[in-house]
Amino acid sequence: MSATPATTSRRGPLPADRSTVADPAALVRGVSPVLAVPFTATGDIDPDGFRRVVRHVLGTGVSSVMFPGFASEFYKLAEHERRTLTEVLLAETGPRPDVAAIIAVQDHATRLAVTRAREAVTAGADLINLLPPHFLSPPRRALIDHVRAVLDAVAPTPVVLQYAPTETGTSLDSPTVAAIAAAHPNLRLVKVESSPPGRLIAELAALDPPLPSVEGYAGVHLPDAIRRGAVGTQPGCSFTEIYHEIWRRFSEGDHAGGEELHRRLLPYISYWMLDTELIVAAEKHISFRRGLIGSDLCRSPAHELDAEERRMIDRFLVEFRDLLPDLSG
Repeated sequence: MSATPATTSRRGPLPADRSTVADPAALVRGVSPVLAVPFTATGDIDPDGFRRVVRHVLGTGVSSVMFPGFASEFYKLAEHERRTLTEVLLAETGPRPDVAAIIAVQDHATRLAVTRAREAVTAGADLINLLPPHFLSPPRRALIDHVRAVLDAVAPTPVVLQYAPTETGTSLDSPTVAAIAAAHPNLRLVKVESSPPGRLIAELAALDPPLPSVEGYAGVHLPDAIRRGAVGTQPGCSFTEIYHEIWRRFSEGDHAGGEELHRRLLPYISYWMLDTELIVAAEKHISFRRGLIGSDLCRSPAHELDAEERRMIDRFLVEFRDLLPDLSG
């Protein structure tokens, strides 16, 4: 596949000047998928396959994407691999003012996080996603100082603060986030992945000025998050079309239809989200079955889908076949 960036959309030719994007944070609305990393059958990264993932996801009509996250197996990527894949993504989003690339920073050391965030902005990131340090449970003061240092380093580039207590054990509350945002106006959104996320989303939305939230955690609590003021959701990318349809129904006032489709999806995502490696493996297999990627390999250590889990994916693909076209052509 050619590395030439896409230069058109369904709305016609796109200007190459990124300065026409007055506020990239405003593009983080609706479904904002976290991009998966395809590996070859021998375990190498597949840049062409990743480009195909990026183009497919952007083609579903989303206005932002994030990379790398837990769904990208960021913790299994070498520095040069991460850099290569980031370059592929930014080559696709760079010419397009209608989409925003959110580049994630997960480094534990503040010095490294600051450096990575600055490099991402220099490379063309529209926003930074910041996962606070969590290894060996750093003191709360150190955690806050870390967040403030990255915000300072990339200002005025907008930042999404990721709160994922299940994966990290980190504890944040709305007064703490509000205090950080008051001193750092480039803290523009919070990705809330607590379970349930609704109360924190509502508290952040009630601030003056409001601090918008996107919901994560595979959309398990999506209807409640929407009711409480979430402006978007950040799931994995293997069935973006389903999340897009749920969001469309809610945004157009069809709450019953949105609830109904989410109820159909919930038995699958609630099981897969019992373990991070499980949902990574399930989403990889779904993307492979749909023809989006050439291999469903996850780098070891990984979750190995058993026979019943594969049958579950069989049922999923049958149930949602009207929303998930075959992509192998």
